[in-house]
Amino acid sequence: MIRFGTDTICDLDKALQLEWLETNGLGGFASSTIVGASTRRYHGLLVAATRPPVGRRVLLAKVEEQLESNARTFDLATSVYASDIVHPQGYLNLVEFRLDPWPVMTYQLGDVTLEKAVTMRHGHNQTIIAYHLAAAAAPCRLSVRPLIAGRDYHHLQHAHGQLDAQLHRDATSFTIQPYDESSQLAMTYPQGQLWPDGLWYYDYLYHRERDRGLDCTEDIYSPGVIRWTITPGETVYLCASTEPPDSFDPESWLEAERQRRVRLVADLPEQDEFARTLTCAADQFVVCRQVKGRQRHSILAGYPWFTDWGRDAMIALPGILLATRRFDEAKSVLQTFAEATEQGLVPNTFDDTGSGAGYNTVDAALWMFIAAHRYIAATGDTEFLADLLYPVLTEIIDWHCRGTRFDIFADGDGLLSAGSEHTQLTWMDADPGTGPVTPRHGKAVEINGLWYNALRIAAGFAQSLGQADAAADFSARADQVGNSFMRAFWSPQLGYLYDYITAGQPDVALRPNQVIVPSLPYNLVSADQAAQILWHVGEKLLTPYGLRTLAPDNPDYRGRYFGDQHTRDSAYHQGTVWPWLLGPYISAYVKLHGLSGETRKYLRELLQPLRDHLQQAGLGSISEIFDGELPHYPRGCIAQAWSVGELLRCWIEFKLSEP
Repeated sequence: MIRFGTDTICDLDKALQLEWLETNGLGGFASSTIVGASTRRYHGLLVAATRPPVGRRVLLAKVEEQLESNARTFDLATSVYASDIVHPQGYLNLVEFRLDPWPVMTYQLGDVTLEKAVTMRHGHNQTIIAYHLAAAAAPCRLSVRPLIAGRDYHHLQHAHGQLDAQLHRDATSFTIQPYDESSQLAMTYPQGQLWPDGLWYYDYLYHRERDRGLDCTEDIYSPGVIRWTITPGETVYLCASTEPPDSFDPESWLEAERQRRVRLVADLPEQDEFARTLTCAADQFVVCRQVKGRQRHSILAGYPWFTDWGRDAMIALPGILLATRRFDEAKSVLQTFAEATEQGLVPNTFDDTGSGAGYNTVDAALWMFIAAHRYIAATGDTEFLADLLYPVLTEIIDWHCRGTRFDIFADGDGLLSAGSEHTQLTWMDADPGTGPVTPRHGKAVEINGLWYNALRIAAGFAQSLGQADAAADFSARADQVGNSFMRAFWSPQLGYLYDYITAGQPDVALRPNQVIVPSLPYNLVSADQAAQILWHVGEKLLTPYGLRTLAPDNPDYRGRYFGDQHTRDSAYHQGTVWPWLLGPYISAYVKLHGLSGETRKYLRELLQPLRDHLQQAGLGSISEIFDGELPHYPRGCIAQAWSVGELLRCWIEFKLSEP
């Protein structure tokens, strides 16, 4: 259990950096800080996925509560306004925050103890807020003011006359649709009573948006105040949803959700706290998606702003779903992206409207081979391989051999070339609008490591399906790639692999992409070369939280990921630390050194800072990135799928909880 007391809560600067996340399996979520003050445009108690898993709208932005007892009024809420004005200051009455398993806040108000819990109902765009009066000498009056945005989650709202404030009410609920149909919010409050007033609250300040150099103030509308008289030992519920519920049974909803989370960890091969916590974190990324009229699954890249990205999904899948033995959902994710493949390319992203996809990636399709290889090894599902996976994978190879979009093609030496100076097709894809920051067009090292493995995997699949001629053809192509790779990429002088080759010119920058090569199922480098790669990466790129994306002695190195969009994009892959890269690093290390007790001890120590990180930033999850320089401050998304997935995969696959 993650728990904080008053020493953390009353340090408001620290408390505002600790964020919680609840998700609903549809792409919707609820998120805030431990004191309930919003610091991002993405914070909200109901951020609904109106076209799952996209079309996200901040419907219920937050609530502000007061409790009246013995003629005294206590604030429970905390908000920050422009000029850093904090009002109300309910955090001064908050004595504990814990994840149990969802956010629970305990307030001490003289002799009164009140607990507030926030939960999302899985499979529904619905948030349940429970207020339990744990101790009091007499009944109290609870007042809750809902604050409504109704907007797209990327944008902010300012007071205007176009908001439709009409309420459709009955005795214990109301519905409001401030803008279009997707903005509809239903609030249900049994035993409570609404006192309408219709007020705008101006100039909420979002610190994290200010840090990111973006617009950072917002006005939010409130239709009124909901009031209950609550007796000691009683619990009252406030439910926010996109549609009024047909029935209202919050106790059974909460128990069903608690039991669902228990089942998530019941069959884990590793039953230590780190594995269980990461497994619950992994569940938050698994969502439903409609693909060609069929209900499928996908994996969101990160919260709070990413949707499902092909590259991220394929990298994260082995840890998120295979290590946790969720094989049916792993199959469904592979179906989602396989069925969306066009001209040999797996979607880079699905758009926020749910109407299309972008294919500007060279590695998503290649990572699908790795995910498929691991899925078949884990399940033996040869029927799925024969019916869908193998035809799609062979089509991908065919398109790559003869050339496909974005100048992706197999050159005469068999190596894969991709893109131009105007495109960003690898995972190092930052573009602030002036062109790629790391233009790795041509032949990139990890792309060709993946290409070689794709051919070897296809050969193995063909052999298992009785297609000997195809297996021989794939093997011959892989042999050519293997021979060309070593001549092109290995530098005896440097003792590591070039990062990419453009127009015959190698890039000598020390980057982490090369560590992917010795981590893959089929070897391209010798044990001695792998040892040299790991030494150089460990010497200059390895940090307590992952691998730097560029060595600090490079003149292009940026050690801080901070500032406006252009400044941040310029640092994104120029020194910023990425935790997911520890997955390839650990896999390569284990392949080289084996799984001795000494190896496991080293890897446990290596991962200890990230185990501690579960109580920082996005609570119970792993951040997207960290600064390259001490103290390696967490940045970017508070919960990232491939960060969680790769750590969970390594922890379970290599049994790192064992001595």
